[in-house]
Amino acid sequence: MPRILTLAGAQTGPIQRADTRAHTLDRLIALLESAAKQGAQLVVFPELPLTTFFPRWFIENTQELDTYFEREMPNPNCQRLFDRARELRVGFHLGYAELTPEGQRFNSAITVGPDGQILGKYRKVHLPGSVEPRAGARFQQLEKRYFEYGDLGFPAFRGPTEWHRAIMGMLICNDRRWPEGWRCYGLQGVEVMVMGYNSAAYDPNGGDGESAELRTHHSTMAVQANAYMNATWAVAVAKAGNEDGSGLIGGSCIVSPNGIVVAQAKTLSDEVILAEADLDDCLQGKEKMFNFAQHRRPQHYRRIVEQVGAEPPA
Repeated sequence: MPRILTLAGAQTGPIQRADTRAHTLDRLIALLESAAKQGAQLVVFPELPLTTFFPRWFIENTQELDTYFEREMPNPNCQRLFDRARELRVGFHLGYAELTPEGQRFNSAITVGPDGQILGKYRKVHLPGSVEPRAGARFQQLEKRYFEYGDLGFPAFRGPTEWHRAIMGMLICNDRRWPEGWRCYGLQGVEVMVMGYNSAAYDPNGGDGESAELRTHHSTMAVQANAYMNATWAVAVAKAGNEDGSGLIGGSCIVSPNGIVVAQAKTLSDEVILAEADLDDCLQGKEKMFNFAQHRRPQHYRRIVEQVGAEPPA
């Protein structure tokens, strides 16, 4: 019998700095309801969808910065989303800025089951940008200033019975471009990878060599290649459009274990994409081309974990 899990990507258009939390939550709930009406069992939201992408701003005032962070999940600012999802018996993946009781700040995400319980939590490992703002730049990329590097590693977890106990993993934005995280999940037998992103439609480091089209291509390609090489379904979901005058790419997609894009967003606005994922489609890759037990040779991979920067030969 096929193990079908109906996956949805809930892409959002821009969320402006002036938008209220209540208005933004209304949009997320509307996307959740639309996806559930189409039969979705798991709805994937973008990275940091509760607010504008605040790391583009240099924020010196700690009290202002704190308004972008969540001290617990759920909390009064987003409880309605949890309640509505539980009523609809649909799970969801949600990114958020986390402020721990110890004062640590992380770019985090959770996956929530159809009963409203948190199944897994992840903290972003590959933080882009810089600690100090770039002089003269209109927009910044200050994730290294506002967040600590994730400290939870890449822990896979199982979904509920309704999801056929699917083995799941999470990444956030820039993580999707780094194969190391994907392979850590692949070595745990992952069948569904979920991730949100807020990716600039221009070179965030100040160059002019990357267009929105090229960055969208790279985003999709990274998901396709890594889904194929780890024989897993993957859902990657954007916050897109012109946010506070800064462009964000779209291109939200659902990719099969063969690396095929089976659904992709067509707009830069609020949009739901959907796919019926047969989890047994993962078996072809896991048992043949990427049968890790038969073909991996980790004794030759030490450089991957022992070295950070590139070291050309003499």
